[in-house]
Parts: sequence; structure tokens; C-alpha cells
Amino acid sequence: MKSVAIFAALAGSAAAFAPAQVARTNTATNAMADMVGGEGPEPMPFAPTQTSVNFDPAGFAERSPEWLPWFREAELKHGRAAMLATVGFVLPEFVRIPGEQFSFEAIPKVIDAHDALPDSMIQIFLWISYLEAVSIPALANMNEFDRRPGDFSFDPLGFYPTDPEKQKEMQLAELKNGRLAMIAIGGMVTGAAITGNGFPYLP
Repeated sequence: MKSVAIFAALAGSAAAFAPAQVARTNTATNAMADMVGGEGPEPMPFAPTQTSVNFDPAGFAERSPEWLPWFREAELKHGRAAMLATVGFVLPEFVRIPGEQFSFEAIPKVIDAHDALPDSMIQIFLWISYLEAVSIPALANMNEFDRRPGDFSFDPLGFYPTDPEKQKEMQLAELKNGRLAMIAIGGMVTGAAITGNGFPYLP
């Protein structure tokens, strides 16, 4: 009799939490629908839905839908940094800025620049810290939906289109190129470190 009572209590508890889970899932789906990048429909063999539509195997969107703007902001920031990093890693293989310390004779391999130029690394770190600091107010207002994730209204060359559909196309292009760059810079650095060779970092 006692075991029946315990089972009934557990069943009731589970039923009580079920609607909240459904609501949370719906909230996550609605939040993701407002963002580009989840459209798919590329096939994903190991994904629960078998496609890349709203691909989220770790369930971050379902567990914390209120953090989705922050997740997208972080993804865009890392993607932009990775796109700059891929260019900055390949370009010095062919062209160097003036200065004996930056010459091909002083640093034959680009990957060695990190340890060979500590003063330059400190300067880069300080500039990155400054950019992070000035972006704090924008990040603080993001959850109030005052701005779209990644939008700092910085477009000095006027590349960003005014047409909403064209805007979505550009947002998606940036997102996909950023994702590719994040994978690419990891592979490039790993290849350069393992092989000791320059571009294209192959044995």
C-alpha cells in the first residue's frame, strides 16, 4: 500500500512538471524562430531531428531560452574574431609589416610570433580588453531586446542593406562564415604546430 502511495505521488509530481517543460520548449522554439541560422535543411545524421533545423543537440535553447540572445552574441563575436584570425594567420605568410622584428628572417614561422613578440601580444590583449569593455553597455541592454545580438550599428562603408530579406541573407552569411572560420583557425593552428610548415600547413 505504501509503495502504491509513493508511486502515485511520483506520478503526480511528474505530471505537474510536464506542462512547464512543454512551455519552455515552445518558448525556445519561438525564440530561435526569430534568429537566422536555424533554417536548415542540411541533413544531420546524429541529430534528433535528422536535419540542421534548430540544431541544438545539447538542449541549451530548451534549458535557458532567456539566454538565447547572449548565446548568439557570443557566437557572432567568436565568429568575427575567427574570421579576422584566419586572415591574420595566413597573410603574414606572404606579406609582413615594416620592422626588423616582424621580418621573415626574424620570424620564419607565423606561429612562432606569439612567443617571439611579447610586447605585441600585450598590445593586442589591451586592445581586445578595450573593445570588450566598451561593449559592456550594449550587452547589458540586450536582454531588454533593445538591440539584435551582434548589432553595434557599426557600418562605416554602408554594406548593410535596408531590405529586411537582404538583411537576413547577410546575417546568415556572416553566421555561416563565422562558424566555418572558428573550425578553420583551429585546424590551421593545429596543422602549423604539428607539421612545423607554413601555409597550407600540410605535412
